[in-house]
Parts: sequence; structure tokens; C-alpha cells
Amino acid sequence: MGNRLTFERAGHGPVEIEITHGVIAGWTGRNADAVNHHIEELAAIGVPAPSTVPLYYRASDLMFTTAPVIQCLDDTSSGEAEPTLIDDGTRLYLGLGSDHTDRKLEAYSVAHSKQICPKPIAPVLWDFDEVAGHLDDIRIRSFIREGGDWVPYQDGTIGSIRPLAELVAGSPMTKGGTRLQPGTAMMCGTFAVLSGGVRAAEEFRMEMIDDRLGRRIEHVYTMVSLPVIA
Repeated sequence: MGNRLTFERAGHGPVEIEITHGVIAGWTGRNADAVNHHIEELAAIGVPAPSTVPLYYRASDLMFTTAPVIQCLDDTSSGEAEPTLIDDGTRLYLGLGSDHTDRKLEAYSVAHSKQICPKPIAPVLWDFDEVAGHLDDIRIRSFIREGGDWVPYQDGTIGSIRPLAELVAGSPMTKGGTRLQPGTAMMCGTFAVLSGGVRAAEEFRMEMIDDRLGRRIEHVYTMVSLPVIA
């Protein structure tokens, strides 16, 4: 039994999808310099460089959530806005997710740091076929709450990420190279932080903007810290 989530399929009504496989694609920048920059900013907080690029981390299906509140150990985690592909076996969808990651644990193991944190997803999906022709133009932004204000944190277009079809083909959960296995959710990589470096925040806001079709997806979530008991 997987993780059953309900989404609004934009323009078509609600859809219920059972997530049974989770994949986090990392180091997916299309520009090598941008990838190296992200490696360097994470190295600044002690995160080791990847063994290969791109890299696919597996994640529990139970970690994916559309809830507005998540709980994490300590206060050392932060979000990363990412295009997210979900395949229900009938259709492939494009959504918006946050690869929320424990930054302290990341210095020990990237895989462990990703597995320990929930993966928020906006409760709205777009049919992939409706956006496939202009994916590169779709913009993703994120903000963190600091001092009571929303501070711009990330800003980029999907065009700065490796082609999503290429990421699907290289995924451990691919089906024939063009689709994901039914029930798979795959986060497809993120963007460098605008300024101030990678840092924790209790509130995270993200949006995905499609100017071609005049629509956007927005999601805000709060991170509640749980005490670390020795």
C-alpha cells in the first residue's frame, strides 16, 4: 500500500494518485558552471561532492505530502523548490515540490539527509502533455520567511535544468525510457540560492509560473522543529 494523495488536475478536476516510489534527482543543472556553483555552496556547509552527475537518490513514498505543515528533527533543515514529475500509470504530470533537506545531516550523507525530511508537494498538477512544448520557459521561484518578511531565495527556469525527458530516461524508476513506473514521484533538481547561502527557515513559499498558458502553482508550508533527545 502506497501513499495516497489527492491533487487538483488543473482544468480537469481532482485526481487521486497512489505514490509508491520516490526519487530525488540531484545535480541536474544543464550548465556545468551552475552545477559546480551549487556543489561549492553546499561544500561551504560541509556537504561532499557527488560521485556522479546527475545522481538519483531513492526516497520513501511516505515522505511525499501536500500538507501545509511538516515536522523535522532540530531546526537545521531547509527547502529547495523543484519541478516534480508524477506518473500515475495513465498520465505523466508536472508539479511543484520542495526537496526539504536536513543540512546538518547532509554533511554526513546526502542520501540520509533527504530521507529524513518530508517532501512537500503543491496540491495542483499540470498535465505534462500541456506543457511539454514550452517547459524551458516555465519559471520557479522560492522565498523564505526571515525577520517577518518573505525574502527571495531561488529563481530560475526549467530550461536551466537538464531536459526532464533525459532525467526520466536515466531514472532508476523509468519505464521504457519515456515514462516513470506507475506511482512514481520524482523531484528533478533545484536552483542556486540567490544570496546569503543555503540556510534553514521555518517557512518556505514556492511558485511555478507558466506565462504561456497564464497560470501558476503556489504552495506555502511551515516546518515545525522536534527536539533531539539524547
